[in-house]
Amino acid sequence: MIKFLKTICNRNMFLNNSLSSRLNKLRLGFTLAEVLVTLGIIGVVSAMTVPTLMQNYQRKSYVTQLHKFYNELSQALVQYQTDRNALNLREAGFTSSDALRSFFKSYFKVVNDCGEEIEPCLLPSHEYKKLSGAGGIGVERTYYLTIASGASMTFSSTLIGDCVASIYVDVNGTQGPNIAGRDLFAIYVYNDGSIDDTPGTGGVKPDKDMRDTAFTNNCSSDNAYWSGCFGKILNDNWEMTY
Repeated sequence: MIKFLKTICNRNMFLNNSLSSRLNKLRLGFTLAEVLVTLGIIGVVSAMTVPTLMQNYQRKSYVTQLHKFYNELSQALVQYQTDRNALNLREAGFTSSDALRSFFKSYFKVVNDCGEEIEPCLLPSHEYKKLSGAGGIGVERTYYLTIASGASMTFSSTLIGDCVASIYVDVNGTQGPNIAGRDLFAIYVYNDGSIDDTPGTGGVKPDKDMRDTAFTNNCSSDNAYWSGCFGKILNDNWEMTY
């Protein structure tokens, strides 16, 4: 009996030691050096990818805000013609800067009507820059206002050929970066109610090639013109690829 009890005790001790050994192995973790190396790798990867992710996010944010304004403006122009039983904008009375101002105040929720004063709706021209870094671009039009979405704009009647109005819109108001082609865009309204980029010779609505040319010659260059940014986004299916 005693021998039997000793055998059981020895077996239990063996099992306990075996279990203890396994638990100790399970408790083994990473060394401090391994943790530091892992954190270093994560830091390097983050430093390489986060800036790109942020830039892509910002581009999408600007395009989303621009698209929102575009859709609101398109719908308002259709309603403007419908309310006046007109076949086009000229027939509807879209023929002066005062008419444009009345249009925006009637079909948009205006939170700040700055009249003929650029501030505080927009910043002075010297505060805006081009993609190249060149500054002092012209943003002066006739009237200035800010709508509920946060977009600020200036506009004037532009009765040249098919073009009836020019609108400069800063999609996030006076917040940065205040760069033409990022948050600031020049867009043009045409007599049929369409919205596009700068008109061609004689006020003709641009096609794809004309938009690309305007982007190369104006938006991405150092000269004083900054149209073509909006047209490039239209050509690229509402993606900011530049």
